[in-house]
Amino acid sequence: MTIFYNYLLTCGNRYMREFYFALKNGKTESMLSKYILVIVLALLNAEYKAQDWQRLVSLKGFWKFSIGDDMNRAKPNYDDKDWETITAPSSWENEGFNGYDGHAWYRKTFVASGDLKNHTVTLRLGRIDDVDEVYLNGYLIGATGTFPPEYNTAYFAWREYHVPQKYLNIGGENVIAIRVYDSQLEGGLIEGDLGLYEKKGAMRLDLDLAGQWSFEKGDDKDWKEKNYDDKMWDKIFVPAHWERQIGDDYDGFAWYRLSFTVPQSFKGKKLVLVLGKIDDIDEAYLNGKQIGSTGNMKGDPIRYDTRSEYKLTRGYFIPDDLLEYGKENVVAVRVYDGFRDGGIYEGPIGLIEQSKYTKYWRNYKPPKQKKDIWELIFQ
Repeated sequence: MTIFYNYLLTCGNRYMREFYFALKNGKTESMLSKYILVIVLALLNAEYKAQDWQRLVSLKGFWKFSIGDDMNRAKPNYDDKDWETITAPSSWENEGFNGYDGHAWYRKTFVASGDLKNHTVTLRLGRIDDVDEVYLNGYLIGATGTFPPEYNTAYFAWREYHVPQKYLNIGGENVIAIRVYDSQLEGGLIEGDLGLYEKKGAMRLDLDLAGQWSFEKGDDKDWKEKNYDDKMWDKIFVPAHWERQIGDDYDGFAWYRLSFTVPQSFKGKKLVLVLGKIDDIDEAYLNGKQIGSTGNMKGDPIRYDTRSEYKLTRGYFIPDDLLEYGKENVVAVRVYDGFRDGGIYEGPIGLIEQSKYTKYWRNYKPPKQKKDIWELIFQ
């Protein structure tokens, strides 16, 4: 039953967690009912979430595959012609590599049509057993779990990685390379609708800031300063929960920082910094000046969950003359997480013209089913 308890906790939803504690406390009628209910709810949740996405490119089917580990395999021009061809999603044991545990790589080539440049693209890879790093045209775009020697499985996490437009070869061939480590039992790209997707009704930015950010646990107000030296900080991906990347179920304060350049062509435009959804509450600084916050960061932040701030999309209006065009700018985000998953976990992340931002929200229509499947079940 432990495997199902772990699944419930990794779902990051309070209704799932309530169900978890009900199971642990023996409040269901039988072991059989526990198994059946968990499986049915998991399948319903996967189907429910699939309704939120529009598929742009399918990546299901044949992939090149090789066991072992060599970082050169991430390069787009790496010669994989002698590799095996296997089907994904499927465990590599079911594709002939029965009994193998350890490192392996997947590679697949696809053509990015010109239409992709008009979309906010997410690479969805379903569930990978146990740990992965994902490269697009040689650029690292996502990672979940931690590789040995500090191994930490992420077997239950469903992979969704933002694809920066600057890494796509629009109109030409693109190469996805996936490094995987499996410790025991089944391994590889286990299940899911592999492909490039766009979330229905996604906001389309003028400057994409998703990708690797500097990250540090703890709290120090000096970390907001533009000239603060963060070169010794960890690098993690935004958007993504921090637990999946640092191998630590950390709750508390942490900071994100990113240096970026705004093109001269943006000068004179009113802009909004979009930070997507943050679990749980935050303060945002641009070049050392606070430009917005969500939730009560003063007093006792432990009361963070009174208004479910983690569900809100952050959009902070940038004061005139705060950005430096054609030069380095620094955004710093102070985050407090009170329970389970934390951090800047869902996009979009970047800059958008104020007129486009306000138009988006004027025209925004919430999905017909706004509640999570677990809320519908347990309400």
